[in-house]
Amino acid sequence: MSLLTNILGPILPDIINSFHVSLTAAGFLAFAFFIAYGVMSIPAGFLMERFHAKPVMIWSFVVSTLGALAFALFPGYRVAFVSWFAIGAAMAVLQVVVVPLLRVAGGEEHYAFNSTLSQLVFGSASFISPRIYSYLVLSLAKSPVHENLLLRTLRRLTPEQFPWVSIYWIFTASSFLMVFWLFFSKFPKVEQTDDERAGSWDMYRSLVRKRVVWLYFIAMFAYIGCEQGTADWISKFLYTYHGFDPQTTGADAVSWFWGCSQAGVSWACCS
Repeated sequence: MSLLTNILGPILPDIINSFHVSLTAAGFLAFAFFIAYGVMSIPAGFLMERFHAKPVMIWSFVVSTLGALAFALFPGYRVAFVSWFAIGAAMAVLQVVVVPLLRVAGGEEHYAFNSTLSQLVFGSASFISPRIYSYLVLSLAKSPVHENLLLRTLRRLTPEQFPWVSIYWIFTASSFLMVFWLFFSKFPKVEQTDDERAGSWDMYRSLVRKRVVWLYFIAMFAYIGCEQGTADWISKFLYTYHGFDPQTTGADAVSWFWGCSQAGVSWACCS
């Protein structure tokens, strides 16, 4: 999941330069991704109760596969907007499903440890993703002599003027692989606890009338804005004000941001 979700920072300068869009327009891509969380988080709970974990996870990865594939085939700003919304919606559903599944699959007595371990894995993928992007872009910019099979394949599939789009073929392949992996995997039966159930629409109507709920919403909005805003604009900032290459130094900075951030989260959870 994290391989797909935290790549916007490294590719943002490429999006701006390749599609000739403003900073505001580029910022709307992150908005499209995270508004999908707001749209799908509550329906995801109802989907979980209606169809159970396995089919919901499979269909979520199908949606993320289609979202990544659409942009890989037709790179453009409008397609990117739809692609990010689709991937964000799929990731929102997956996060809702994974929490009770992790509790049941790993055993409730091990849930705290497994939850912390999952954060570490999540952070590792965030750390690796910008480095994959940097490797692909730099490798495809070189002469095709002595290329491996992966690079030869991506060179045929990716527009020559947009080598950074190649990472979306990686996203497409990894999401598609997850569809098959989940299809042939055995899932335990998930019995949701009271605090994991979706509840009723009347409950949500009563919640939105409570002041403390809006305070939590504002706090989460501010936190995500700081975290994602920093990650998304590090590379562009370093390029604009310090002249650092977004495809090398910028991507490396984003990688270390996510790596250190998730290491800190894991350490705090262990403490």
